[in-house]
Amino acid sequence: MDEERNNASDASEQKESGRVKVGIRERLKHFTWAWFTSTMSTGGLALVLALTPHQFRGLYTIGVIVYLFNIGLFLTLCTCMTLRYIFSPQHFKRSFLHPPEAFFFGSFWLSVCVILSGTQIYGVTYGPCGEWLKTTLRILYYIYAALSLINSIQQYWVFITWTPFHSHLHPFTPAWFLAGYSSMLTGTLASLLSGTQPPEHRLPIIVSGLAYQGFGWLLSSLLLVLYLSNLLEKGLPPPAVRPGMFIPVGSAAYTIVVLMGLSRAIPEDYGYFAAHPGAADTLQTMALFVSVFLWLFAFYLFAIAVLACLSTLMTPSRLPFALPWWAFVFPNVGFTLATVDIGRELGSEGILWVGSVMTVLLVVMWIVTAVMCVRAVVLGKICWPGKDEDREMFKDD
Repeated sequence: MDEERNNASDASEQKESGRVKVGIRERLKHFTWAWFTSTMSTGGLALVLALTPHQFRGLYTIGVIVYLFNIGLFLTLCTCMTLRYIFSPQHFKRSFLHPPEAFFFGSFWLSVCVILSGTQIYGVTYGPCGEWLKTTLRILYYIYAALSLINSIQQYWVFITWTPFHSHLHPFTPAWFLAGYSSMLTGTLASLLSGTQPPEHRLPIIVSGLAYQGFGWLLSSLLLVLYLSNLLEKGLPPPAVRPGMFIPVGSAAYTIVVLMGLSRAIPEDYGYFAAHPGAADTLQTMALFVSVFLWLFAFYLFAIAVLACLSTLMTPSRLPFALPWWAFVFPNVGFTLATVDIGRELGSEGILWVGSVMTVLLVVMWIVTAVMCVRAVVLGKICWPGKDEDREMFKDD
């Protein structure tokens, strides 16, 4: 009976969408920044496939294919966003100012960071490219670091000066984390790049990466207070946006990845660490203990999000698709990598197998989310007037 009811509902929705013909221009008008959560997740999946502890023949090739597919997907999304500007410039300009869509602008920069990280992994760490790519990535790292910090500052300035007047319409959501994450993941990029850089360049990257991670973690900690307070006061968010509750998991998870990666990359025979023998070992030990300290908190946030999504199975609406579904993947990429890093440092095969199982689950969730995303586009559930993050853009005037 439930299956028949769901099929009837889908047919009804499809029929309703078909009553009004909506052209490609109108659909692109509602192509929002939230679409870039898909490239965040796809690029993150490519990273996990390269770094998962239990490899098999052909997995590297699969990872390269996913990485290249993500670049193609990113360029496609950028093209769609450019067409949105051409077809509807006023709508496009408002997208930077109007919540909730403006909250997702950070996903564009996070997608850039993930692509740079994938280039490091597949081009340098495990790839065939030489010094020219190392130099290029080092330059791009500093450019991204500057732009991501500017983005974080200006986005939160917009939120400070805009959202108080509309707090009754735009309550706190986990998407608020994304603006800070765009800077915080500079630390993740630094942790991947630094190990293959010459010592004279490695140390500045380590120091700057740690500073950016500290900024992102402290900012996320403040938002976590708002997030948990909002849950306690107002309860769970609507079913369609509950997958977004995985976003806060990334705050602790990516901090673990950065601490472990930067500590491993310390040049023991250069600069400060050459003058202070033993400092590198001490910091590596501290990074491991702090990482274990944070891991359980990441798991707590993960468990809350899982229970929130499972609870929708008891409601009539179940879990309707929306672009925040991609949060099933990207934040949990960090959680998986954090688990793997801890397992490697402790030399625990059991923890490493947990990381491998998490990798498999990420692949499954990516496939499910991708299928549901395509289905939603075909049925007119997204990229459709009144059904996306921009649906209230002109209602507040």
